[in-house]
Amino acid sequence: MNDRKVTPDMVPVIKLARDLNYNYARIASYFQINQGRIADVMKGRKFPDIPPAKQLPPDFPSA
Repeated sequence: MNDRKVTPDMVPVIKLARDLNYNYARIASYFQINQGRIADVMKGRKFPDIPPAKQLPPDFPSA
């Protein structure tokens, strides 16, 4: 898998998905990124000031 970069538009969805107890693997799979990038967002290393989304995209996999 290519280690794609996290973009600011991904971050709100990542944060909301984690708040809803989605695991790193499911979120990473949706965005086709490495699970480490999810950790970077959740630990505040990437885009710490971007808040969670209000809702998940309609095509996001169910828990």
